[in-house]
Amino acid sequence: MTEAVPTPQHLRDCPWPQARRAARLAGRRPLPALDVALADALGHTLAAPLAALTDLPAFDTSAMDGWAVSGPGPWRTAGRVLAGQPAAPIADGEAVEIATGAQLPPGATGVLRREHGRLAPGGTAPVTGTAPGLLHALGSSVPPGQDVRPRGQECRRGEPLLPAGTPVTPAVLGLAAACGHDSLTVHRRPTVELLVLGDELVESGLPLAGLVRDALGPLLPPWLRASGAELLGRRQVRDDLGLLRDAVRHSPADVVITTGGTAAGPVDFLHAALAEAGGRLLVDGVCVRPGHPMLLAELPGGRHLVGLPGNPLAAVAGTVTLALPLLHGLSGRPTPVALPETAAAVLPGHPTDTRLLPVVRTERGVAPLAFDGPAMLRGLALAEALAVVPPGGLPSGARVELLATP
Repeated sequence: MTEAVPTPQHLRDCPWPQARRAARLAGRRPLPALDVALADALGHTLAAPLAALTDLPAFDTSAMDGWAVSGPGPWRTAGRVLAGQPAAPIADGEAVEIATGAQLPPGATGVLRREHGRLAPGGTAPVTGTAPGLLHALGSSVPPGQDVRPRGQECRRGEPLLPAGTPVTPAVLGLAAACGHDSLTVHRRPTVELLVLGDELVESGLPLAGLVRDALGPLLPPWLRASGAELLGRRQVRDDLGLLRDAVRHSPADVVITTGGTAAGPVDFLHAALAEAGGRLLVDGVCVRPGHPMLLAELPGGRHLVGLPGNPLAAVAGTVTLALPLLHGLSGRPTPVALPETAAAVLPGHPTDTRLLPVVRTERGVAPLAFDGPAMLRGLALAEALAVVPPGGLPSGARVELLATP
C-alpha cells in the first residue's frame, strides 16, 4: 500500500524549523529524470546511482617513469612502452622502459623508477634508451607490485560509485568520464525567475537621494545556480500591483523568487498579487530574525513562489529557510546535514525567535561577527557560516548548528 503524501498546510508566523520542513515538503517530488551529455550535466543532480562501466584502471598501469621489470635484477633491456601503446609480454630477467600511465607488459612484476636504475656500462648516473643493455637497480631490488596501479584499484566494472541525489560537480564529471560514461541520468533543474521589487532600486553607479543599489540582484543568482537551479532571468518590477500580479501569473519558471514587498507597507503588494494570481500561501511569516516577513506560496500549475524580504541579510535568511530547501527537493538533492560546532563566545539571540547570525571559525570554535543587521552585508561577506541561534541565545561552549553562507 502506497503511503499518502501529506499536503502542505498554511503556516502563519511559524517556528523556523517548521518553515524549513514546509519548504522541503513543497518540493517533495523531484523534477523528472533525463539523460544529458557530460558537457551539459554540470549543476544537475544524479537521478540514478553512478556505476562504473569499466575497471578503473582498466589494466595494470605504471605509476612512474622508469622500467617495467620481471623478476629480480639485473635485467636485460628490450625496448620501450609508452602510454596509449599495447604492451608485449616480457620474460623473467627482462625490462622495458616505460612511461607513467602506460600499460604494464604481461609478465612484469614491478616498476623500477628512472632515478633508481642505471644501464651498464655507464657508471651510476641514470641512463635511458632503447638499445639493449643490462639494467641494474641502485639499492634494493624491486618488490612485486612496486609503483604499479593494478587493474581495478579504484573500482570494478558495475561497482556503484555515487548515490542518486549527488550534485554533479566538476569532480563528478571527471569520475564519470574516467569510468566510461558519455552521459548521465539527472533530474531536470528547477527553473527560477528572480523578480526584484521596488522603485527605489538602481542597478549601477552611486545611488541618488532616496535610492539604493540593488545588492540582491548580484548576490542571489550564483547562489541559486549552485543550489541546483537554472536561472531564467532577473528583472526589476516597479511598485505596482498589476505589474507584479502579471509578472507572477505569467512567469514560466518552476519557482518565482521575489525580493521585497512581503510586509504590510503602503507599496507591499505581494500578498494581493498572489491572491489575484491564484496563489495559495503555505508559509506566511517565520519566527526568525532577520527575515520574519518571508513567505512561500503555491501557484497554479504546480509552480511555487518564495517571497524574500527586501533587506539583504533578511533575504539571505529567507533563502536558507525557504528557497534552498524547496530547490533541493525539486532537484532531487537531500537536505544538507548541518554539523554542530562549539560557540567560542556568547551568541546573542532574540527573546522569542530563532536568530541566524553570521559567524567566523576560530581555534576555540565559532564567534559572532559585527554588522549583522537586517540591511547589512558586511558581516556576511566575512562570514564562514550562519549560526542557528535558538530563542534566548547560546552561552560560550554550547553546540550550535551551522548553515552554509552564499
